[in-house]
Amino acid sequence: MVEQNNWPVWATESVEIVKPNPDWQDEGKREKEELYTLLAPLGISKIEHIGSTSIPDLPAKPIIDLMAEAHSFDRLEDISTALSTYDWHYVSPKLDERPWRRFFVKVKNNKRVAHLHVMLKGEKRWEQQLLFRNRLRENPQLVYDYANLKQELAREFHQDREAYTKAKTEFIKRVLK
Repeated sequence: MVEQNNWPVWATESVEIVKPNPDWQDEGKREKEELYTLLAPLGISKIEHIGSTSIPDLPAKPIIDLMAEAHSFDRLEDISTALSTYDWHYVSPKLDERPWRRFFVKVKNNKRVAHLHVMLKGEKRWEQQLLFRNRLRENPQLVYDYANLKQELAREFHQDREAYTKAKTEFIKRVLK
């Protein structure tokens, strides 16, 4: 376990699920366009708005999740430098514990406002993220079920973001089948 005493406030935020915000779609589009302009010269070929804020009418943590496709992680230092100017913070794979991605968090007023998951071209989780998002967008019953689950888990794991995320796994697997 990594020592958390010296972590910034945003790194240990509680899990807060809020009512759906129709502005999330536009915020996702703005972030996506800004990131693409910034990162395309550094080898990023695609960016997608994913996660709960990309699904209309779904309660969520008010954090815009995006994923970006890279051909390699060779330009990661350049990407990190470019993003840091725009309030993005790099979370090392050692802390993130997900070796298949490189993770950035955009912070405003000590709160997370966006996540960027940089994945290599061909990473299976890329297609899984899109499939999950699209299935929820197409099925109001799945949105309803997921909303209830998220709110229940947010109460149960209010101070443990990792446990909250892990507890959603079975639902996600069911949707992906």
